[in-house]
Amino acid sequence: MMRCLKEFTCKLVKEAEITMSNKDPSEVGAPSHQLPHALNSLLFYGIDAEVQHHDFVVQETPVKRLCAAHNIITVNGQFPGPTIEVKNGDTIIINVVNQARYNVTLHWATVYGALIIRPKENTSYPFAMPKREIPLILGEWWDRNPIDVVREATRTGGSPNISDAFTINGQPGDLYNCSHKETTVIPVKAGETNLLRFINAALNNELFVAIANHKMTVVATDASYTKPFTTSVLMLAPGQTTDVLVTMDQPLSRYYIAARAYASAKNVAFDNTTTTAILEYDCGCAQPAPPPPPIFPALPAYNDTAAVSAFNAGIKSPSSVEVPGPVDENLFFTVGLGLFDCPKGKTCDGPNNSRFAASMNNVSFVFPGVTSLLQAHYHRLPGVFTTDFPAVPPVAFDYTAENVSSGLSQPVEGTKVYKLKYGSVVQLVLQGTNIVTGENHPIHIHGYDFYILAEGFGNFNPAKDNAKFNLVDPPMRNTVGVPVNGWAVIRFVANNPGIWLMHCHLDVHITWGLAMAFLVENGEAELQSLESPPLDLPAC
Repeated sequence: MMRCLKEFTCKLVKEAEITMSNKDPSEVGAPSHQLPHALNSLLFYGIDAEVQHHDFVVQETPVKRLCAAHNIITVNGQFPGPTIEVKNGDTIIINVVNQARYNVTLHWATVYGALIIRPKENTSYPFAMPKREIPLILGEWWDRNPIDVVREATRTGGSPNISDAFTINGQPGDLYNCSHKETTVIPVKAGETNLLRFINAALNNELFVAIANHKMTVVATDASYTKPFTTSVLMLAPGQTTDVLVTMDQPLSRYYIAARAYASAKNVAFDNTTTTAILEYDCGCAQPAPPPPPIFPALPAYNDTAAVSAFNAGIKSPSSVEVPGPVDENLFFTVGLGLFDCPKGKTCDGPNNSRFAASMNNVSFVFPGVTSLLQAHYHRLPGVFTTDFPAVPPVAFDYTAENVSSGLSQPVEGTKVYKLKYGSVVQLVLQGTNIVTGENHPIHIHGYDFYILAEGFGNFNPAKDNAKFNLVDPPMRNTVGVPVNGWAVIRFVANNPGIWLMHCHLDVHITWGLAMAFLVENGEAELQSLESPPLDLPAC
């Protein structure tokens, strides 16, 4: 559905993670004072195809939502940002001027937009051509500067303030104050089949989505086609995409598209509001004034993990695939929350005057402050990271027990990476833990798609759980939800050299350290080696 342009750049295209700063693109989360305004030219290569030029100005713009106006960071003054529509193989050249106060990426911190990549000329989708294609971007809204929300949480060690609203294409919808007139309305005609492209651009919320009285046929997730299956509800984690076909087969009326949180953690505050857009059938006649109220869909309860499991179980590759093997690297990573002691003389907002932390294999990731990981790797600069990230947890325990020992809650801070030989087949078990609380963790790897072989609850047990692996038609994704107090197994080939961050796509969790990085070594051939930085890469 949204296909790669070239191996080296396709992951950036699909994720739309285009860094608007004078930093190396591999660096994430650097302090804003190190990132002055910059002019960058971003080039995505295509072969024998069209060339598109775009100019993006990142700037502060006053936007009114929920009865009040706030200055937010936008692209070209638009919220959401511009939609880019291309064909597979096209070249995209984007000149970006960052006039904002912060370093930004194009898909979070109010700065996001849709990138639609259609099939090449003279090729088609593996399904009947839809009448219309409609991007629907799910987001969040705060009644304050979201950067301030993050900074306050970082300072206090507590959870960030929850959002004040969810949005669909930038609008909260009918159920919020001062929002009714601007609700996103999608005109449709009876009998037509449309392709709805859902994108979750939220920072901290996984979201259920449903359409009143309409079924959805899933045909793609995370930029990969799927075996079509029909469902009444979707669940998207931050950064995930799901494309669905919807046939307008209901009586002429108005129907809500609604989204609300899937909140899997116990006793944790969350935004329990609901955002709506409207499917409005064109009756070919004068509409009554006022129009009839839209019909509301049935949405799962906010903690309906069974609904999430049922949805994920339906996602499969379109046909049989050659799952890579044999496995060269068998890895086992625990993922979950933890706590740090509050510094002496300080007051912290975590449990019992602690600071929230998160980790993989008990290592809470610390982002480098000045030199990026990729820069340090390419130039062989010492002291930025170490290569001793553990392949297995340092201590084995009952990971999903109801009462995990408090002695296991304190992770170790570090900037550690795990080395992979070029071309090695990697199988990774991601095991959720119940330290502090269990939660569904959407784990994302930069630079790679992977096959999801299996998911389950409790502690992963290879003696019985290996038999559950789908080695016939597993789905290919770039983000996997590790079930609350459960596990997931993924497999990929390390054929993209460089340093690639793996992290939880809940922004608060990566802030707390729920991340690590793979260092994929160069291969022997020219196209198997890390490319040199561009000559015009600005100095840090």
